[in-house]
Amino acid sequence: MAASARALLVVAVAVAAAVLATTAMGATTYTVGAPAGSWDTRTNYAQWASAATFRAGDRLVFRYSPAAHDVVEVTKAGYDACSAASPIATFNSGDDTVPLAAVGTRYFICGFPGHCAAGMKLAVKVEAAAAAPGGSSTTPSPSPSPAALPPVNGGQPVTPSSSASKSGGVVESLVGLGVGAMAAGLMVFY
Repeated sequence: MAASARALLVVAVAVAAAVLATTAMGATTYTVGAPAGSWDTRTNYAQWASAATFRAGDRLVFRYSPAAHDVVEVTKAGYDACSAASPIATFNSGDDTVPLAAVGTRYFICGFPGHCAAGMKLAVKVEAAAAAPGGSSTTPSPSPSPAALPPVNGGQPVTPSSSASKSGGVVESLVGLGVGAMAAGLMVFY
């Protein structure tokens, strides 16, 4: 491999690793209703959501008893009418992680009769990702609509002890592992 091709490959790998690291470390995981509540009929979700700034790349975690509740993503009309008749997505594991991949407002209700009317409804306004140091933005390129995104159900999400703390550990370890693997791969060329 020519020296110029190697140099170009090194630069490309470094840029890709920097973008991955910046994007992964900037995401926040929010446990809905935490720290004082959860996905239940007692939590004021309008108040809870107003205390946070949700950005593209963040995640929501809904925790609840699947025998008593579910989570249904709906349109604004479904949200306003408390209707789960035409769901965008339905979650029912009791430990559901929902990625907030794109800018816009997402609407969630409990589909159990009477629960939405009792206040189990959440509207989340998702803003563009924050600019990274140096002025570059980590805003993702246009994403498919929320209906096209597969739900992430029942996994073991990395969750903070409070509703607004940064997720850490696993993502950063995976990014480090990926960068290390890329560096090892480059060493083969030298």
